[in-house]
Parts: sequence; C-alpha cells; structure tokens
Amino acid sequence: MLNMKNLLALPLFVGAFLLMGSTLYAQIEPKCIDGNNPITGERCANSVTSAVPFLRIVPDARGGAMGDVGIATTPDPNGMHYNPSKLAFADKNVSISATYTPWMRNLGLNDVYLAYLSGYYKIDKFQAIGASLRYFSLGDIEFTNDQGESLGQGKPNEFEFTGAYARKLSDKFSAAIGAKFIYSNLATGRIVEGNEIKPGIASAADISMTYKTPVKVSSYKSDFTFGAAISNLGSKITYTNSVNRDYIPTNLGIGGALKIGLDEFNSLTFSTDLNKLLVPTPRPEIDNDGDNIPDYKQYSPIRGVFKSFGDAPGGFSEELKEITYGIGAEYWYDDQFAIRMGYFYEHYSKGNRKYFSVGLGVKYNIFGLNFSYLVPTSNQRNPLDNTLRFSLLFDFEAFEGEE
Repeated sequence: MLNMKNLLALPLFVGAFLLMGSTLYAQIEPKCIDGNNPITGERCANSVTSAVPFLRIVPDARGGAMGDVGIATTPDPNGMHYNPSKLAFADKNVSISATYTPWMRNLGLNDVYLAYLSGYYKIDKFQAIGASLRYFSLGDIEFTNDQGESLGQGKPNEFEFTGAYARKLSDKFSAAIGAKFIYSNLATGRIVEGNEIKPGIASAADISMTYKTPVKVSSYKSDFTFGAAISNLGSKITYTNSVNRDYIPTNLGIGGALKIGLDEFNSLTFSTDLNKLLVPTPRPEIDNDGDNIPDYKQYSPIRGVFKSFGDAPGGFSEELKEITYGIGAEYWYDDQFAIRMGYFYEHYSKGNRKYFSVGLGVKYNIFGLNFSYLVPTSNQRNPLDNTLRFSLLFDFEAFEGEE
C-alpha cells in the first residue's frame, strides 16, 4: 500500500530499496552531529541515490554469479549492459540471451521481476551491432490517501531499450557508442497535491572501450582484457511538471580480466569490476529562492557528472567509499561446463551491500543455460536473497552448423 502523499518520492524510495534493501544502515546509527557519527567520528550514512535505479541492476545470471562482474569478461549478448564495445571481439556472429530475475521473493512477492532480452550481430570481423530490452515489473500496488482509504490498484512498471554499435579500431582495441530510451510508469494518472503524475521519460547514451591482448602466465597461453564504460549519460527525469528533476544513474565502470588457458580443455578466468555512480552526493539545503530543493539536484546532468568526483561532504575519503567492488572467477571445461563464484562489496555508509555469489553454466549444441545464487554476508537485506535466477543463450551459428 502506498500513500498518495509520498508518490513524488517514490522513484528515490524504489531506488533505495532496490539497491540497498529494506533496512538502511542509517537507521541503526547513533544520531549524527554535524554529519558525523559521535562514536566512530566517521561520516554518517549518505548513499548516492537516483531515479530509475533498475538500470543498474545486473541483468544476467553469469555476471550475477561472479560478484556482478562483466566489464572485461569474454563477450556474450549481456555485454550490452556492462560494456558493448567488447562485442567487437565476440567469436560468434549472432547470439541472443534472455534472463528472468525474480525480485523480493523473500517477502512473498510473486509479481515483481526483472526481464532482460539482449543480442548482437557481427557485421564483419571489425564491426558489431547490439540491442537490449529491459523490463521491470513492480507488481500490484494499492494506492491510499492519508486516511488509509483505497484509491485503487496500480501496476507500476519500467523499461528501457538500448541499441549500440561497436567497432575494432585495431587488433587489440575497440570502442562502442549506444543510445537508449527510458520509460518509467510508477503512478500515471494519480493526482498528488494538485499535480498529475505522468510517466517519466528520459534518453541516454553509453560510451565504452575494450583493450584485449595475449599474455603469458608461466607457460600458459592467456588473454588479458581491460574495459571501461560510461553508461546512462543523459537527461534528468520527472513524473510531474516540476522543474525539480532527478538524475538517472549515470555510472563509470572499469574492469579487468585474465583468462588462463590451462590446457586444451580447461580454462580459468579471474575478473574484477569497479563502479561509481556519476551522480552528485546528496547535500540537502535550502536554495537561494527558499524552495527547499536540494542544491545537488540543480546541476545539469553533465555538470553533475563532474561534480560527482569531488562533492562528497567527507572529502576524497568519502569519494572512495562511493566505489563498489566486484571480483569473480570462472572455470570452463571444454567450453561446455562452467563453475563461477564471486564477491561484491559496498561501503556500509553507501548502502552496505556485501555478498558472495555462486553459479553454474552449461552449453549444449545451440543453447546455453546459466544459473546464479546470492549468499548475503551482512545483515543488510537484499532483494535477491535466496533467489535462483537463470539466463538462456542461443547460438545461431551452432544451429546452422548442425544443418
């Protein structure tokens, strides 16, 4: 049940819940004094938030099994989320992936889920194009007024469509650019304090690059890959006619992966990703006009990106806390069976997500199947606790080969 008075804050509420769970660390901290914890002396919890946070949910079971890592791993269709430029290095000419992720099943919800469909096509040995569709359903919600009276049912949902073009600029280097359309329907048609709630609409771009080179690890033939991507660089979003718009989750990610060919049948890959939201750190203050608009929201999207590198109240040390870390490992036998594991870390003052993840992958003939499972390592609740998610991959080249 959702009170209509709080609808305008729904995007940020959803973001906080999706990315940090239902119990914020700030709720158990002692009362802050001048922004500091009086016991530890550290800055109090101050998470970076944005609208449409579903854009940053890792959509596939392979990356989810490796600590949410995927910027520099071997290419597959889900590279559309992490780093589209690596699609130029793909071995297959055509591939499609479909993923279904149940959401908040621990709370008994059966109609909240993320669905992701992605694919790519290699035009030639230098170029590739890709596309993806992400759909997030928040299930059935009953809207109420301040007195708790029902105002009817709603089915909030969000989606984004992305297209990308990747090209090799040399044998070892590729770059890509992508464009996306974002649609967020949270409470369309409802009236809040005289304002009609409308769908939130935004557009954004992705820019990415990949460097891949053969290396020697002892006597093993190996490959080292480095990737970087700026995603969701675009317009702000609003659900009313208000000029107070919210940032979308612009993100900078960098990653590295070392794939070691142990022998003809066995390979082992170690990967790591670092991510930072390029969104200003919250500094709620009254602006010069007395409109009670947080000052950090008044920057343009581009200026907000640059401000995000040095605006944390705690200085550079707090900026470092805004970086999340993921590490993962993947073992393949004969390119047919995979075992994966990983770990994800986020500082307690920025969300406190910490968890291990494990998963399996199998390939047979024209299709592959990946599973992942999340194992929390903190008291922070995660929407994916005790949830099995899976991805299907289809290799059309293998199908043609069989014919």
